[in-house]
Amino acid sequence: MPADSHPVCVREFRQVLLWPLRLMPVRGSEGRHAKPWQLLADMGEEASPWREVVDEFTGDSSRFHERHYNEFVTFLPYVQRFLYGEGRSQPGSSATGSPMRVFRRSDVSAVRAVLRPGAAPIMLDIVHVDLYFFLDLDLVLLNVEVSARDLALDQAQELLYRFGRGYPAGWDAQGHAQHCLYSAEWLDAAGQVLAQSDANQRDLFMAHVSSHRAPRIAAHWAWLLEPLVSDHSERSGPLRYRQIEYYRMPQLAFLALDDPRALSRSDFVRLGLVTGAPLSGDGTGLPYAEEYLDDFEKRFCYDRFWSGSGAAPNTRYLCSGHSLLVLGDAGSPFYVCRDRGVLAQFRHQHFLLFLIAHFQKAALLMFSDRLAEALKNLDIADAASVRRFKRTIRDSFAGFLRFTHRYWFHEVSEQAQVRALFRMCANHLGLDPLYTEVKERIGEMNQYLDADSLRRQANTVVRLTVVTIFGLIGTVTTGFLGMNLLAEADAPLGRKLAIFAIVFVLTTSLTVYTMVKSKRLSDFLDVLSDERATAWQKFKALGLVWRRAGG
Repeated sequence: MPADSHPVCVREFRQVLLWPLRLMPVRGSEGRHAKPWQLLADMGEEASPWREVVDEFTGDSSRFHERHYNEFVTFLPYVQRFLYGEGRSQPGSSATGSPMRVFRRSDVSAVRAVLRPGAAPIMLDIVHVDLYFFLDLDLVLLNVEVSARDLALDQAQELLYRFGRGYPAGWDAQGHAQHCLYSAEWLDAAGQVLAQSDANQRDLFMAHVSSHRAPRIAAHWAWLLEPLVSDHSERSGPLRYRQIEYYRMPQLAFLALDDPRALSRSDFVRLGLVTGAPLSGDGTGLPYAEEYLDDFEKRFCYDRFWSGSGAAPNTRYLCSGHSLLVLGDAGSPFYVCRDRGVLAQFRHQHFLLFLIAHFQKAALLMFSDRLAEALKNLDIADAASVRRFKRTIRDSFAGFLRFTHRYWFHEVSEQAQVRALFRMCANHLGLDPLYTEVKERIGEMNQYLDADSLRRQANTVVRLTVVTIFGLIGTVTTGFLGMNLLAEADAPLGRKLAIFAIVFVLTTSLTVYTMVKSKRLSDFLDVLSDERATAWQKFKALGLVWRRAGG
């Protein structure tokens, strides 16, 4: 903005964070459908603040409003089944639950955020804090929605840039954490501090990475996730998680401005790419080179409603995959309407399409991680390790099939706006190439196991064939003699049992010996059946049967 103009004010600000995390398999649950939320549901009130949400689709019908209906009909039928389940087909029948489960904690009412050292704190109201679980997948998404009113534009830009970070990226010369909030405190309804960030305690984070080769989650985020604990934490807990994506949490944002047209191109770039407020100057300078931003509007802007007409004039959507932001006119009743307007769409349809896109990416990354861990833990000299490897790959293959048929879709809606925004998210996240890559990796692993099984079966058939061929000689010989070579039919029972035992031991020993030599005997039979081989070569091949290995 020019120096002599009035600063832009954000009349209504909403920020929605969505952090995908990988849940480590619950002990004893390998090979079964993963239901980690059951552990959370079974914990008492003292052990866990999380309670399963009975939403408007499964609870009291009086809570079902028009905005929920509009949300439902936005999506295609297969997406509806994923999001809401099957429902009740007839009176008195039970509903088929959705493969998505939501848990919510209600003890956090606000967050007090300090952007930089010496800056005044900003109070953000907590709209809700949720955990999203999914059937068959060891995956959880943390969802935090905050709101505020009458913020300066640079404050909104800095909140978008700094709030959703799981841990600091580094520290400056004064020891202050970089790129994240200087201070963050979760507050209860009475204003008491429940937890606060420790991002400025550099030694704690450095020691953790040095010891565990894994980042340390900042204290306020770790507290918010409890009783879920980091897999690299020394604390015990049945539900453990690992970071699966970048430490910056994907986010949605809603900004209501007095005059959206007053924003400069630099403001739009900083909001769309979430680069934070300019450090100095009048703020008109671009954060990146002009050549890099030459096609910014084409790549990151959805301008179907960026006009002075319509129910919500001057509404613009900015999507980078990592973020989805909508800004518009605070004076437009339709734009700020929570029931039928853009705000309702943002909190329902837009949130869900963003959730689906990032859920799909996180699930694909989880499958990729499992494959890498299976190969890392494989010891081909250890039979037990080989069996665990095969079981992991088979389970991953079956889980990927279930994911494909239950959760993977290229289109979520036929409504032009939702369809376009989902495609922008999917393209920026690279979902299709990632899916193809993971599918090929899992397919190659499964093909390797199938080829290995066929090889083992072929070797077994060869050995059995060799034993059969050489056993045929004795079978034919004894059959030709009529099994009367020794006239012991009238011998005493003890003598007949002794002869039977001797013949049994000799036959068993000969069979075992033939099995031991079956590989070399198979090679001898190959040479023997070769019409081009000379008699000396065939005799020499017979001698190799008893030649020592390496001799």
